[in-house]
Amino acid sequence: QVQLVESGGGLVQPGGSLRLSCATSGSVVTVYAMGWYREAPGKQRELVAAITSGGGTAYTDSAKGRFTISRDNAKNTVYLQMNSLKPEDTAVYYCNAQVLFTISGSARRTDCWGQGTQVTVSS
Repeated sequence: QVQLVESGGGLVQPGGSLRLSCATSGSVVTVYAMGWYREAPGKQRELVAAITSGGGTAYTDSAKGRFTISRDNAKNTVYLQMNSLKPEDTAVYYCNAQVLFTISGSARRTDCWGQGTQVTVSS
């Protein structure tokens, strides 16, 4: 089994910064692409940023220039540095990872989600 555990959310004023972390644990063999999604009240979950195992990155337009996604492959952890936060960034942020893991001696690939962490940008 594989778990993703997120941390780093909270309340911040407009213009402030937050850093989200997401650690992978369990019988992990390899972590492929990782990403951060967010879901605001009344809206669909959207991809914010993604990173490949080789470090290639992609961002939604609203995150470009303000957010930076990175990862530590040795720790199977992904980060999202969020700067110049705006009220419209308020949402629950979810970590996602494509993971190869072992169970009962067999390797399987799965799509994992974290439990979500609340980010609130408000004065």
